[in-house]
Amino acid sequence: MRLVTLWLAGFAVLSLTASPAAAPQAAGTDRPRVIVSSDIGGTDPDDMQSMVHFLLYADVLDVEGIVSSPYGAGRREHILQVIDRYETDYPRLKRHSDRYPAPDALRRISKQGAIDSFTGSGGRRSEGSDWIVQCARRGDPRPLWVLVWGGIDDLAQALHDAPDILPKLRVYFIGGPNKMWSVDAYDYVERQHPDLWMIEANSTYRGWFVGGDQSGEWGNRAFVAAHVAGRGALGAFFATLLDGTIKMGDSPSIGYLLRNTRDDPSRPGWGGRFVPVWDGRKTVFDRLTTARDTADAFGVVEFALAVPAGMTRGDSAQMVFDNRIPATATRDGDTLRFRFSPRDAKVWPYAIRSSFPGLDGTSGSFTATRPPIERTARPSARHPRWWTDDPDPAAAEGVHAGAKSVSRWRQEFLRDFAGRLRRTQP
Repeated sequence: MRLVTLWLAGFAVLSLTASPAAAPQAAGTDRPRVIVSSDIGGTDPDDMQSMVHFLLYADVLDVEGIVSSPYGAGRREHILQVIDRYETDYPRLKRHSDRYPAPDALRRISKQGAIDSFTGSGGRRSEGSDWIVQCARRGDPRPLWVLVWGGIDDLAQALHDAPDILPKLRVYFIGGPNKMWSVDAYDYVERQHPDLWMIEANSTYRGWFVGGDQSGEWGNRAFVAAHVAGRGALGAFFATLLDGTIKMGDSPSIGYLLRNTRDDPSRPGWGGRFVPVWDGRKTVFDRLTTARDTADAFGVVEFALAVPAGMTRGDSAQMVFDNRIPATATRDGDTLRFRFSPRDAKVWPYAIRSSFPGLDGTSGSFTATRPPIERTARPSARHPRWWTDDPDPAAAEGVHAGAKSVSRWRQEFLRDFAGRLRRTQP
């Protein structure tokens, strides 16, 4: 692919002193089609920060949809709150590029996604999942990028309802805790749609706010004070979030579209560098376990337990991990299935809470571990277009696998973001 320079922030040259070379430039003539699926307004304000980031680059993206998806209390109205700030800055942004979408156009393509979680047999269609299908079925020859910043439920529903859209999709999933909260939807996608083109960033994304050069003005708090606060309505709003500290945990998905070789996740760039997934990432137990039992961190753990005699379909059951994370059972014939995705490598205790007395209070634990290097070195034949965090310790920031492949570009992507914020100034 021929690469041309994209002048994103008015800088002729973007450099990163800690890196031997600049990130690859995105193709300026190829504006990627994008839908964002976000749990904005839910459990973590960093989606608001990344939405500010996203809208400041909306002139180099073909924005086709913004969907409010689980997990949490976030709704479409929270997307609109950020668009309202964008509307204030829009006249000044338009002076820099006539390709910024009109605020009302963004409101029209902002959709409410699922409220309830997707189950193994399918959930309920939402305005958001239907919109993904509608956009994917358009005659546009370009792929449709779906940036999943929250639960993967709406994407799973879209694939469930319209599996024909799969070849058109390119997915960048900010996994980790989002995978944990939408594990049933993830498990469905992984089992039923193994040919999906997917980047699964479970920890690489942390390089946006962990590690890299954080000296002086490049620190998470210092950067907001120096380059964000007071820069238009968007910058002022950003500065109120997370006590004026950068997280922007979903922004690597935007960085990938801006400064990566999009069709090759193994190449370096702002959105990280990834490796093909390996097999054996799902562990199924047919019994309660102890800490001696192990499963992959960031994998899927499924407990397939026999339905106790006397338990009816009217009875409920949840397996609660770490005394805080519930996994609701799905009934599959005579089997209860509880699924969980452990984010951290540690011992995970659990207990079952159930309306059926014979099940209520039963408990156990298991240990999540890093997968062995000999397994991670063998790409999965079943998932030929699925990528994930680089397990090489040299690519990690502390315990966060792959995060250094993002943090190495910190000065470069923050300098560019600062340039975008200056567009909101008189």
